[in-house]
Amino acid sequence: MSKRESRTGPPGSDRPDLRAEREAFVRSFLRKGVELTEELLKENQELQREYRKLEEENLRLRNQIASDGAIRDLLERIDRLEGERNNLMSRSNELEVSSRKHDARSRQVEQELNDLASLYVAAYQLSASLSPRKVIKQICELVEQLVGGERFALYLISADEGQALPLDSRGYEPGELAPMALADGPMADVVLTGTERVQDDPANRIEDVPLALVPLTVNGQTIAIIVLENLLPHKHAWASVDAELFRLLGTLGATALIAANLYSDAHTPGSALSTLKTKLDPKDAERAMDPAAADVGV
Repeated sequence: MSKRESRTGPPGSDRPDLRAEREAFVRSFLRKGVELTEELLKENQELQREYRKLEEENLRLRNQIASDGAIRDLLERIDRLEGERNNLMSRSNELEVSSRKHDARSRQVEQELNDLASLYVAAYQLSASLSPRKVIKQICELVEQLVGGERFALYLISADEGQALPLDSRGYEPGELAPMALADGPMADVVLTGTERVQDDPANRIEDVPLALVPLTVNGQTIAIIVLENLLPHKHAWASVDAELFRLLGTLGATALIAANLYSDAHTPGSALSTLKTKLDPKDAERAMDPAAADVGV
C-alpha cells in the first residue's frame, strides 16, 4: 500500500474526520437554529408583552378619553342644573315675598272686615235700642266686648249742677261710684271741648289718669262721658278700630240716648209719630223734602 492510498483510503469511502466535521457542522447548525428559535420565541414573547401593554394603555387612554368626555358632559350638566336651580331659587324667593305680601294684605283685609263688622254691630245695636236703659246697657257692652274695657263707667253730664252722674259701669263694686264734680281737670276739659282724650300706650300709662275719656256729644254739647280706667288683661295696646269705635260711641251713643228718651216719653210708636208731626212745621217739612233747598242750605 502506497502512502497516498493509506492517507486517502479506498475510493468511495468517507474519511472519519469529514464525518466528524459534518456532524459537528450539523450539530452546530442545529444548535444555532435552536438558539435562533429560542431568541425568536423570546423576542416574540417580549413583543406580545409589549403588545398587551400597548393594548392596555390604549384601552386606558380610550377609557380616560371617554371619562374626560363624560366628566365634561357632567360638568356642563351641573352648570346647567346650577343655573336652573338659581333660577328656581330666585323664583321661589319672589314667590315667597309675594306670598308674604299676599298674607299681609289678607290679614289686613280680614282685620278691616272685622273692624267694619264691629262698627256695624255697634251702630246697629245703638240704633235698635228704644229705651234709655237699653241704650246705656248697649254702650257699656260695646265698650266691654269691642274695645276690651275691664273697668269703666258711663256718666251723665248735668251742666246745671256741674256734676257727672254715674249711669252704669263695669269692674266697680256696688255703691263704689258717686257723682263727680266737673272741676278743673281732664274730665272738665273733655266735657267742655267735646274732644276725646286717650293715652297712647296703655302699657306705659300715666298713673291716676284714665286711659280714655270719650265724650258723647250732640251738636257740640256733651251729654255723657265714658271714663275708661283699665283694659282686659289680654289687651296690651289699642287696636286700629278702637279710635273709630270711640268716635262712633261719641256720636251715635248720644243720639241714641236722646232718641230713646224721646221715644220712651211718647210711650208708643203712634204717639211718638204724632208728637213728631206736631213739632214739624209744614213749611219746614216741605223744605226738608226739597233736595234743591237742602243743597243751598235753606
